[in-house]
Amino acid sequence: MSNYKAPARDLLFAIEHLADIEGVSALPGYEEANLELAQAIIEEAGRIGEEVLDPLNRIGDLQGVRLENDRVLTADGWKDAYRTFVEGGWNGLPFKPERGGQGLPWLIATAVLEIWHSANMSFALCPLLTQAAVEAIELHGSEEQKDTFLPNLVHGNWTGTMNLTEAHAGSDLALVKTTATPNGDHYLVQGQKIFITYGDHDLTENIIHLVLARMPDAPEGIKGISLFIVPKFLPDAEGNWTVRNDVETISLEHKLGIHASPTAVLGYGTGKYRNPKGAVGYLVGEANKGMHYMFTMMNIARLAVGVEGNAVSERAYQHAVAYARERLQGAAPDDAAGPVSIINHPDVKRMLMVQKSRIEGLRSIGLLLGASIDKSLGHPDPEIREFNRAMAEILTPIVKASMTDFGLENVSLALQVHGGMGFIEETGAAQYYRDQRITPIYEGTNGIQALDLVGRKTIRDGGKTAHTVIRHMREDIDSIGNPRLAGMKGVMNEALDILESAVGKILDLNTEGAGKPAAVCDAYLKLWGTVCCGWHLAKAAEISLSLENGTDSFYRNKVITATFFFDHDMPKMRLYDNIIHNGADTVSGMDPDIFDTPA
Repeated sequence: MSNYKAPARDLLFAIEHLADIEGVSALPGYEEANLELAQAIIEEAGRIGEEVLDPLNRIGDLQGVRLENDRVLTADGWKDAYRTFVEGGWNGLPFKPERGGQGLPWLIATAVLEIWHSANMSFALCPLLTQAAVEAIELHGSEEQKDTFLPNLVHGNWTGTMNLTEAHAGSDLALVKTTATPNGDHYLVQGQKIFITYGDHDLTENIIHLVLARMPDAPEGIKGISLFIVPKFLPDAEGNWTVRNDVETISLEHKLGIHASPTAVLGYGTGKYRNPKGAVGYLVGEANKGMHYMFTMMNIARLAVGVEGNAVSERAYQHAVAYARERLQGAAPDDAAGPVSIINHPDVKRMLMVQKSRIEGLRSIGLLLGASIDKSLGHPDPEIREFNRAMAEILTPIVKASMTDFGLENVSLALQVHGGMGFIEETGAAQYYRDQRITPIYEGTNGIQALDLVGRKTIRDGGKTAHTVIRHMREDIDSIGNPRLAGMKGVMNEALDILESAVGKILDLNTEGAGKPAAVCDAYLKLWGTVCCGWHLAKAAEISLSLENGTDSFYRNKVITATFFFDHDMPKMRLYDNIIHNGADTVSGMDPDIFDTPA
């Protein structure tokens, strides 16, 4: 088993040169969030990731979690690690100081998030959901709710969850059947939710569930869904949160991966803890606006899930590199002597570089999204706020889907580097594949992200937002002046032409019916992801050429990495372009009976 090493230098390179920390630190309230502070935070987070979380990753995978005597028990070491995490203030990194947070920008928080998920995805899922709950209550809760719940959630004394899915209602939340009936100053919630990450555990004294439910006489569909705060424990007469609410952990899911993350089936109002039945819940904001409020949580979570997909990919890549250096097998094609470390074999080098180039390119795109969120919320210039809002709109589905789709391919390649040993659990390579497999499914499957990019982010405004982002990318590429990158610049200009054409084609297809652009939305999203990755790798190459002093391999490797991506991955843009322009009719006109089992 290899040891995790946080990629601090690459994170800082991307933060400084590609995600504009200088611009973020100029925002009101972020004046101290400069590169020096980012370095100190990333290095300390890296130490905790390497020394505290990574050693528990394998233990958690082997032990998992268990439900005993109505209590969910986490793996050995989890409680101590969580205590270290919250005592260091890490849980409140991006939140307001007046709530007990650190008041740092999402740009820095996003970099730290990668470290947690690389080191131990099962652990990192707990604070991820808490942060999403904090964001929803901060934006939509009443002042009383903020004062009551946020201090403990921000600190990490309590954790938060998202309760959306029901057995009959996955991505189609219009089918939610959980009910919330008025009862004095609160509501009584009844129903069952599945797939609730950290829905129950033994790390904290309370868990705050954010639950989608329907009030009596609510409109049908998503317009009739409201959002409720439902604590696991309620306050007693003295204000101590010790009274058990009517929330029952019915079971824990048995999953392919992330075994140390408890995924619960929760029953609300089963009558096990209260009579009459009903879990006490408090309405967030206005009635029937739950979907709008929940998307606040989901958009932050989609950035986080994208980052976690890339993060596990980084960890698997490190594991594969370590194995490839140690494993002796065969002779290299240009050297008859052997055996040699397999890292000398061309195909192994190819597989490793596929991972490295995608990880680095998408890492900086994820950090750019974090910076865009910061600027869209806090820049004093309304035009710059609007531009960054547009950038965040486009990048959110791209980051979530591309980081997780490419990440899944990457961890599969990392396993492949191990050969047959990769299929054996003892080497640890298989765990990264099993853990990462959920990320293309989390927070709206990647097919839903593709539909979002096509529908809400392209068609709805006639391509205006998409073209705004493309123009910005073109300005960046036009500024590349190093003659060594002339070929790369030419490929990027071709890619941007293809992307502009694809936007136009999506708009044209929509005139034939919504099914036509939906039929090619996957290719459309993959085109965006590939072009965005190439955009930042090309920028990184030019910056590195300007900084390279002849002795620093970090900068030389940046140029090699970008060159590889442009030779091996960028040509796929033409494949995606062909699908977008020619593939809609086959899918949209397909009879579902074609999938019937032959007699």
